[in-house]
Amino acid sequence: MKNAPIDNNEDERLKVVHDLGILDTPHEERFDILTREACEKLQMPMSTISIINHDREWFKSRQGINLQQGPRNVSFCGHAMYSDYIFIVEDTLLDKRFKDNPYVIGEPFIRFYAGVSLRDYKTKLPIGVFCVKDIKSRKMTQEEIGILLELAAKAEEELNVGKNI
Repeated sequence: MKNAPIDNNEDERLKVVHDLGILDTPHEERFDILTREACEKLQMPMSTISIINHDREWFKSRQGINLQQGPRNVSFCGHAMYSDYIFIVEDTLLDKRFKDNPYVIGEPFIRFYAGVSLRDYKTKLPIGVFCVKDIKSRKMTQEEIGILLELAAKAEEELNVGKNI
C-alpha cells in the first residue's frame, strides 16, 4: 500500500482548511443532498465529501459509510485531492497503491473509487474531495464523469460560500 502523499505547501493548505471552519461541524442538508444525488445518479453505494486534515479525512457528508472519519495515510481521498481533474481507480485489487489498503481488504471492501478535488477559491489549494465508491470494480462513462464533476463543483461552491473570493 502507498500512503497518501503530502505536498510541499502542506502548512499553507492546513491553514486554509482550518480557516474554513468546517471540520467537526454537524452534517448539513446542503451537502447531504449532493452525496445522495451522487449515489442515486451514479448507482454507487457510497459517496462522501471529505475534508483532509493533517492526519485524517473527515466526512462532512457521507452516504453508505458508517465511519465519520479515517486516517489520512490510508485514505483514497488523500491521493485524489492532488489530482487536477478526476482520480479514478477502476479496480482497487489491481492497483499497487491500494490492493492491500485496509478499506480494500476489510470493511467497506472498496473495489472502485472516483474522486474530484475540492479547492479553496482564493488560494486554489485542495481542502478535500467529493467522491463515490463501490464494492465492485467498474468503469465510468463520460456521462457519469460529467455528473460527478458537476456535483463536485456544487460541493466546492458550497464550501466556499461566504468567503471573500
